[in-house]
Order: sequence, then C-alpha cells, then structure tokens
Amino acid sequence: MSAQNAEAYRLYAADGQQVAFSAATEKLAEADVVLFGEQHNNPIDHWLQLELTKALHEKKAVVLGAEMFESDVQVVLNEYLSGKIKESHLENEAKIWPNYKTDYAPLVKYAKENQLPFIATNTPRRYASLVSRNGIEALSELSKEAHGFLPKLPYEVTPDDKGYALMRDMMGGGHGMGMNMDYLIAAQALKDYTMAHFIAENLPKDGLFLHFNGTFHSDYRSGIYGYLMDENNKLKVMTISSVEATESMDWDESWADLGDFILVKPSTMTKTH
Repeated sequence: MSAQNAEAYRLYAADGQQVAFSAATEKLAEADVVLFGEQHNNPIDHWLQLELTKALHEKKAVVLGAEMFESDVQVVLNEYLSGKIKESHLENEAKIWPNYKTDYAPLVKYAKENQLPFIATNTPRRYASLVSRNGIEALSELSKEAHGFLPKLPYEVTPDDKGYALMRDMMGGGHGMGMNMDYLIAAQALKDYTMAHFIAENLPKDGLFLHFNGTFHSDYRSGIYGYLMDENNKLKVMTISSVEATESMDWDESWADLGDFILVKPSTMTKTH
C-alpha cells in the first residue's frame, strides 16, 4: 500500500459501494441498535466510534454500552457518570482494559459530559470462565445475587451461528488440547447472550443503543445479533465490521457478509497497544 496514496480508512456498504462517513451515519441513525465491531487495538476504530457517537447524538437519544465493562461494575460506572466518584476510582475498581485511557475513556467522558447512559453489558469474566471449565449447568449453582448480573438462565448456544462455527474451526475442534470445545463456545455465547440482554433491557424510547464490541461478537450478524433477534425480532439492528487490508483497501468480496458496513484500514496502521 503506497504511502503516496495514504488513506486512513475506507467505509463500504455490504454491496461493495464505498460510502462517506456522513452517509453511513444517516443510515445507522434509522436503527434501534448499532453494533460497532472493533479491532481492539486499532486507533481508527476508536476515533470513529467517538465521531459516530457524536453524530448520532445530534440526531436522536443515544444510550452507549460496551463489551469492555462487565455487568457487576455498573454501579461504579454510574457513580462516575453522575460525578459522585473520581476517575481514579473508576480506573481502580471497574476492571478497565489496559487500553482504557487511550481507547475507551473518550467515550465514557463524552457520556459523562452529555449525561448519556453508559451500560456495562458483558458477563463478569469469572462466570464465562466457569462455563468454559464446567459447562452451562455450573451457572445454576451460583447465588441469587450472582444471577442479578446475568440474563435469564439457562440459555442455549444459538444454533447455526456462523461465529461459533468459525471459532470451532479456528481452534481445530479443540481435540487434544486439554479443553472442551463445546464449553468454550458456550462461554463465548454467554458473553453474547449477556450483552444482548443488557442492550435490550436498556433501549432508549425513540432512540438508539450504540454498542462497542470486538468484531467477532457481531460479524456475519452472529453472536450478539442472534440473541437480540431472539429477544425481539422486530428490532432493527445494524452492524459495523472492522477489517485490516494488507495490500489494498479496494473492495474484497469476502467482506460482503460481515455486516451492514465494513470499515477497512491498512494493516500498517499504528496500534494502540
């Protein structure tokens, strides 16, 4: 990719047509839920997340939410958003990701400054770990208090989910690796199911829920998307997928099924961590 024609990104619709950010925003504003599938360490993704938040907020009520916060830290997040605690308390007690300050703090601060709800949607990682080791049934042994951080149980792994099938293929089925592949997929599904639950539970009236998650959680309209449809198949859910191109950012047909919009960046883009 020539530096003489350097581009930070291109945005495509699913039909392969390149679209401007403003045109994509107009379309996304029609949704009830937007799932922004990011590559966690890409600065373009995080910059556009903030710009999209601002653009959508100009058009309608917006609720933000993110995989990067687990449901059992919602009280800490709320206390920060309302100004009751300092940012240092949030950073020390909300199990923030290592790249929080560069990548997610701008989103949280925007929510705070504009009095937008920010929902901690992900399952507490200890419960996903429990499922990965012992299966879905292990959740039934948790306390009533613990169940408050989870959606209704039991749950099922969404059948025919392309993301979970790809996960199985990428890990070679898990055979001979000292792991139970069905349990690992069930743990991934618990995260998706929990995120979908807290999105659906916090949808703004006449507004939009903008959710930030790793691209794997919503690519091919799988993962979170599938559980949202199970919750309410009348929801209009739109997805953004993020990819890196090694040679050219010209349209690649293999991207067509990834989402409603595909954000393409050069693989040489500096990473945030």
